[in-house]
Amino acid sequence: MVSTDREQAAQEKPARRTIRPLGKLTPYVSRYRGLVCGALVALIMAAVTTLVLPIAVRRMIDHGFSGADAGFINTYFTMLFVLAGLLALASAMRYYFVITLGERIVADIRREVFAHVTRLSPAFFDVNQSGEIVSRLTADTTQIKSAVGATASVALRNLILCLGAIVMMVYTSPKLSSLVIGAIPIIVFPLVAFGRSVRRRSREAQDTLAAASAYAGEAIGATRTLQAFNAEEAARARFFGAVESAYEAARSAIRARSLLTGFAIAMIFGSVVAVLWFGAQDVLSGTISAGTLGQFLLYAVFAAGSLGALSEVWGELSQAAGAAERLTELLAEKPAIAPPPANPVALPVPSRGELTFEDVHFSYPARPGYRSINGLSFAVKQGETVAVVGPSGAGKSTILSLVERFYDPDAGTVRLDGVDLRTTDPEELRRRIALVPQDVTIFAATIRDNIAFGMAGVSDEAIRAAARAAQAEEFIARLDKGYDTMVGERGVTLSGGQRQRIAIARAILKDAPLLLLDEATSALDAESETLVQTALDGQMGKRTTIVIAHRLATVLKADRILVMEAGRIVEEGTHQSLIQQGGLYARLARLQFDHGGQAFLGENRAAG
Repeated sequence: MVSTDREQAAQEKPARRTIRPLGKLTPYVSRYRGLVCGALVALIMAAVTTLVLPIAVRRMIDHGFSGADAGFINTYFTMLFVLAGLLALASAMRYYFVITLGERIVADIRREVFAHVTRLSPAFFDVNQSGEIVSRLTADTTQIKSAVGATASVALRNLILCLGAIVMMVYTSPKLSSLVIGAIPIIVFPLVAFGRSVRRRSREAQDTLAAASAYAGEAIGATRTLQAFNAEEAARARFFGAVESAYEAARSAIRARSLLTGFAIAMIFGSVVAVLWFGAQDVLSGTISAGTLGQFLLYAVFAAGSLGALSEVWGELSQAAGAAERLTELLAEKPAIAPPPANPVALPVPSRGELTFEDVHFSYPARPGYRSINGLSFAVKQGETVAVVGPSGAGKSTILSLVERFYDPDAGTVRLDGVDLRTTDPEELRRRIALVPQDVTIFAATIRDNIAFGMAGVSDEAIRAAARAAQAEEFIARLDKGYDTMVGERGVTLSGGQRQRIAIARAILKDAPLLLLDEATSALDAESETLVQTALDGQMGKRTTIVIAHRLATVLKADRILVMEAGRIVEEGTHQSLIQQGGLYARLARLQFDHGGQAFLGENRAAG
């Protein structure tokens, strides 16, 4: 849905390409009025100093050389040195204030975009690549930094200089000025039209570069899989194709900017030459002095040079506008899951951990035509351990996503302690839940930081106790730096079982009243599974627990087992009662425990 809306918007936008998206940066700029004022003062000082120079040149030509007054000339050259010093000081101030402002604004934008992205619901990431989002955080913000910093200051300086030069041209010679001013619309209107084309092409270049970055991040993160399947060449070919597409889009934007710059310079300096010819005729006829023509010519060159520079920075501002537009789109995304706009319902204190599903129906936003959950109803009592089993695609893990409120049901209600999850604050809800996911997330940090993730201020002893309970302390002690060992990106230096035990320790440390286990022992060997299962058994007795499992050996001690198929509960009971029913659960058990399965079933029948 997000992608479709974006494609429709993209089709509508080319008709109104401007640098207007840069206006979205105004709130960021307004936070730093001191830097803005300093930059404006420096810009005006530099422009005024530059505009004074032609007056000094005219007086030297008309009075100094004609009278052969060496003292007069020395005085004016001394004044020119002073003006040069002022110009240098103003330029240094401008650079400092403007570049500092650009860096500050981009830092704020990156912080705000990242904070916003972390609040977006999983449905957004189901249809958007993380690599593209990272590209917006890096490449697009760098483009904006250039615009807000150097490019914007150059544009403003040249705009002030151009307007000042035009005013002084009119003051110096109204006749010659009329020729120059008449040529301005002929120059400016094509610049605006070219600028729109540059911005559209720049947006396309940024989009294709983001796509290439997204694939690169995905491929680099799966290097082992690439090499295991000898897919390096295919990955290179795909990335090279994406890079080539980005290059072609960038070249198209460069071509448009080149034409823009060439046209502007040809028109501007062509008009200067024409004005100079008319002025030379007036000097020969005695209408104006040579110094006045020199003064006018310098102002014309200033105005022409400023317009030429504006034509170049216009292209750069158009590129930055494309980047600002992309970031604005990202900031405009609304989380699908959010607290109620007024008076969220507070969850009971202390929490009982009672969970209820009431006729719940759900389809993932990325697959609206497929029902993952279809009329699901069940209840879990305080302190009860309920296992959910069934074939792949039955909707087991979707239950946990609804409990965590990563998504809301299409119909029906999910309640915790009697409160409809849609009426409460998601942050408050998630504080009461500890999750051990099937795909464990380990960050490029120390083991201590990974166990204590999201729980600031916990003591080292609490971290160690959680690691002991998860049967992780033994392997941590063997590492060179123990709990301070860096584990690499995605925990690459740890085995699958070690990563799983870190995730279990994280959940134990959180000590939440509701524990969700999604294949929590799937990556463990038989010995580790036995140890961790013992630890989990101890935790389950203290809180309400939902266990998702494919391996039925991990659910034998559950108070109840829910058997799911096609998004529905088709069987419910204990392990022994489900075996006796001879339905789906018994069939899954028979397949899983074949080659010794009959003995397994017999033992459990006897135990029952």
